[in-house]
Amino acid sequence: MTDVQGLFADDAGTTRCAWCQATPLYRHYHDHEWGWPVADDRRLFEKLCLEGFQAGLSWLTILNKREAFRRAFAEFDAERVAAFDESDVQRLLGDAGIVRHAGKIRSTINNARRMLELRAEFGSLAAYVWRFEPEPAGRPERLTHEAVKAMPTSPASHALSRDLRKRGWSFVGPTTMYAFMQAMGLVNDHLEGCHAREAALAARAEFKRPV
Repeated sequence: MTDVQGLFADDAGTTRCAWCQATPLYRHYHDHEWGWPVADDRRLFEKLCLEGFQAGLSWLTILNKREAFRRAFAEFDAERVAAFDESDVQRLLGDAGIVRHAGKIRSTINNARRMLELRAEFGSLAAYVWRFEPEPAGRPERLTHEAVKAMPTSPASHALSRDLRKRGWSFVGPTTMYAFMQAMGLVNDHLEGCHAREAALAARAEFKRPV
């Protein structure tokens, strides 16, 4: 495999963003999820929660535990998670399959309650989140390794972070929110030359923004 300007080619000659090189699971996530636009509330809520758990860790660590997180947090059904109480916190602190961090567990329960408030106000979490999609004019003309490295945050991720914090959400800093926007397709940060970039662009072109 080779790694050139943020890209690598596997043994079959398929070129991908270098960050997914570590494992087949990571490459599958890169090829089929990361950067594709999402309007499903459960998936959006799950990603917001898991990005919070990732703080201080790698995404691969969280991805490897994702199925355990889903089992632990009722498949990220916000209404069910919002009903969790202190006994659930203690149960989750004993679950070796997830990241056992009391602050992040309580944050997930809190954010589920805040999500229900957002849904009541905007109709869906998706309709709220996609209001923060950045304008194309504010994006780099070419998505190079250097361009992406220079964007750990963005004006849109700062705006989303600020608004969520005002609404009582936690573990939603601007860097975390930019990673969320990358993963959920609000931006397409597959690098120029990555085989998935054009497919993600096509998916965004066909995507109906929720209102």
